[in-house]
Amino acid sequence: MLEAYLTLKPEFEIIAMEREDCREVALLHGERFARPWGDGEFHGLLMQDTVFGFVARQTNAILKKPLPGFILARHVAGEAEILTIAVQAKVARAGLGWRLMQAAMREAHARGGESMFLEVDNGNTAALGLYRKLGFEKVGERQGYYRQENGALSTALVMKRVLR
Repeated sequence: MLEAYLTLKPEFEIIAMEREDCREVALLHGERFARPWGDGEFHGLLMQDTVFGFVARQTNAILKKPLPGFILARHVAGEAEILTIAVQAKVARAGLGWRLMQAAMREAHARGGESMFLEVDNGNTAALGLYRKLGFEKVGERQGYYRQENGALSTALVMKRVLR
């Protein structure tokens, strides 16, 4: 029985982000980004009418596990923007980023969004691969936008996808 549990492939559900999730969201953001946002920042954003998000929860775990992923987005005047997205390193490449992006795109479309934008570090090949598979295309660059852990600056690619 224990062996079956230890080799069990995790299953996830994607649900709307609530204020109560902000602490866990901030912890995961801190694991994945050199300049993390605090739970107060997430809470402040989530309180805005134009901002929405989703969290992933593992449904087949016996014990409560750390938050495996989340996405936060904004919709204003027909355009949506991914503010941030993070997935735990140990579940990367399991399709969770894809599912979170799909949830955000569906919600943006339901709110009347015609297009969605995001910014991504030009060195983040895994994220770039995901976004390209989802139909995002490069529409611009921001030189020196991201500060790396070593202090170096990198370029952000601005990407867009039509939702309608």
